[in-house]
Amino acid sequence: MNPNQPPMFQQAPPPMPPSGGGGGLKIPILFGLVIALLGANVYLFTQLDKTKDDVKSLQASLRTEIEGMQQSAVVSSQASQKTANELRDRLEEARRQQAMAVGQAKLDAEKKVQDLERTLKQETKAVEQKMTQQVSEVKEQTAAVSTKVGEVSTEVGAVKTEVASTKSELEKTVGDLKRVKGDLGEQSGLIATNSKELSALRALGERNYFEFRLGKQKQAQRVGDISILLKKADQKRNKFTIELTADDKKVEKKDKSINEPLQFYTSKARQPYELVVNEVGKDLIVGYLSTPKVQNVRN
Repeated sequence: MNPNQPPMFQQAPPPMPPSGGGGGLKIPILFGLVIALLGANVYLFTQLDKTKDDVKSLQASLRTEIEGMQQSAVVSSQASQKTANELRDRLEEARRQQAMAVGQAKLDAEKKVQDLERTLKQETKAVEQKMTQQVSEVKEQTAAVSTKVGEVSTEVGAVKTEVASTKSELEKTVGDLKRVKGDLGEQSGLIATNSKELSALRALGERNYFEFRLGKQKQAQRVGDISILLKKADQKRNKFTIELTADDKKVEKKDKSINEPLQFYTSKARQPYELVVNEVGKDLIVGYLSTPKVQNVRN
């Protein structure tokens, strides 16, 4: 008997002699069981060999993977060491460069300070020279101003005299102006017959004045906030005919004389507007429009 052979393959004991009736059926049954056991043992041996082969293959694969991992670990360790060495070298180089840069920066800073000190001294000296020059100029200008003040004082006195004369002349001119009734029968303001008297009226500041010089045209011309159309000018008789347009309304002033206040009302003021023609030429009139200072505000 093979000692390595499993117990199930040991020789079976001799069959027992049949006892009693029915012994003929037991023998085939026992024989079938023996056959089945033999088949099972063969199948188990086959599976056991296959399992051994699979275990050997798995061990070989694991061994290969472990060796590969060991090699990778060695390579990775070597690469890490190399990287660490490179980083250490770069750090040392950076430190050396930083030290050099600090030294250079210190030298540059010292040089810049020296340059600034030199520039400051130069600028201070220039400022002192300029201030000395300016003080001298101020002294000269002060002397000149003193002289000029004397001249101005003399001129002011002359201006005062001229203003007083102008005021006296203006008062005389205003005193010569007349108040007459307008063509609407209402008392007019002071009437100017020339540019000098008109300037005097403006100086009083009681009304607004708009001078005009109108020729005979097809279209009306704007004067102040009204329109005037010269329809006829009789130079020999100093007569004229005009058409006034105010508030979109037209009014004709026919055969009027020079220096006659032509009065009309607008919705903008309670006092009348006045138009005065001082000169009649050939197809030409020259005069002014007088309007009240206070006017109504339209909503």
